[in-house]
Amino acid sequence: MRAFEYVSPTSKEQAVSLLGASWSEAEVLAGGTDLLSLMKDDVVAPRRLVNIKGVAELKGVRFDATSGLRMGALATLQDVADDASVRKSYPSIAGAVDGVTSPQIRAMGTVGGDLCQRPRCWYYRSGFGLLGQDASGKSMVKEGDNRYHAILGTQGPAYFVNPSSLAPALVALGATVKVFGPKGAREVPAEKFFRIPRSADEREYDLKPGEIVTEVRVPPPSGRSATYEVREREALDWPLATASVVLETGGSAIRSARVVLGHVAPVPWRSPEAEAALAGKQPGEAAAQAAGDAAVKNAQALSGNAYKVQLARVAVKRAVLEAARGGA
Repeated sequence: MRAFEYVSPTSKEQAVSLLGASWSEAEVLAGGTDLLSLMKDDVVAPRRLVNIKGVAELKGVRFDATSGLRMGALATLQDVADDASVRKSYPSIAGAVDGVTSPQIRAMGTVGGDLCQRPRCWYYRSGFGLLGQDASGKSMVKEGDNRYHAILGTQGPAYFVNPSSLAPALVALGATVKVFGPKGAREVPAEKFFRIPRSADEREYDLKPGEIVTEVRVPPPSGRSATYEVREREALDWPLATASVVLETGGSAIRSARVVLGHVAPVPWRSPEAEAALAGKQPGEAAAQAAGDAAVKNAQALSGNAYKVQLARVAVKRAVLEAARGGA
């Protein structure tokens, strides 16, 4: 690990003033569960580490029936898991957090850190850049070991998958990410917070150098929601495919739906095809199967990850069935 300057601001204004005008100048330290490993592996080498743990206004989980759920960027995953209002009103969020099976990660990992963690792609983690390219600019992913890479959203040069546990549920629920920087505060819909980079110099989320996530806002609960994850093992691991679903029902039929897949694309992947397959249908096995089929209609598997198409199909089907059985 290389030498760096370490600072601990006590306000968000102080924090952003210390971050600098480029990504290479500084990094934000929250829980540190991702950043410290990146630094140890020399993937990133910030000259300054800005520890934001002392910024009290970024902490806490709060629910109000009128305004909805507020999760501070420094709220830990355990804070979210322990909140009774989350369990009662946002089962898709609770399900996503429950998927993080390590008590240590839940105790240290934060909401903001979960959204902003870098890809788990082994080409990126081995120092070949965000897009996993060799010295000539050719993708190493397409002809290499790509068993855990994307099957959707691969029209550009990015093949990694978004690693966030919370993101699919937040996108499906219509959440908003609040950001603060040198020019003040702004709000970004969770669906637009994540981006597919076109070059290795870009970031995969809508943050500029000098900006930090301050909180996430989720609207009051409406409809029934669920998250379903397919994993290779029960112990701590990233899912192979995830689906978060919100169903709005009218009478005995599904009036509208929001279906978002995770860990199968460089961003949380909303599926209008699956949503259309559910609209107006009776919630049940047939509708859930149709939604799963529609969700992967445009999937394009790489040489080693065709199995993920079926896993994504199953994740959508089971999330729909789970949401139809209960939820908020």
